[in-house]
Amino acid sequence: MVEKIIHNNEIIAIIIRHDYSNQGITFFTPDDFSQQLAYMNHHKGHVIQPHVHNIVKREVLYTKEVLVIKKGKVKTDFYTDNQEYIRSIILETGDILLLASGGHGFEILEDTEMYEIKQGPYAGENDKTRFEPKKIIKE
Repeated sequence: MVEKIIHNNEIIAIIIRHDYSNQGITFFTPDDFSQQLAYMNHHKGHVIQPHVHNIVKREVLYTKEVLVIKKGKVKTDFYTDNQEYIRSIILETGDILLLASGGHGFEILEDTEMYEIKQGPYAGENDKTRFEPKKIIKE
């Protein structure tokens, strides 16, 4: 299953659940995203031709992050760029989350291991603006 969190016609996040399956290659992100996310499922013997990536100058204005939940359970809260609460979702073992825009916060619900993948170079504290969680109504 794939779910998109959309607010005011803007993709805030894309969630790919651990049970997602499809044959071939599926891209979940629009071509203009600075972080691309795809799923690949090929049969034995399929060959992906060797290749190198060409030098292509890209301009990245906002960091997009991908989280892979290796083990555990995490509540993710989504916010607008103005720090207004949108909604929350629960991520579980094997789920993947692309954070595309807006803000986000996390509460670890079970012991959790996860991977974070994002563009660099990392700008330290200049990379983000922290804020207090807003009062969230239970869904």
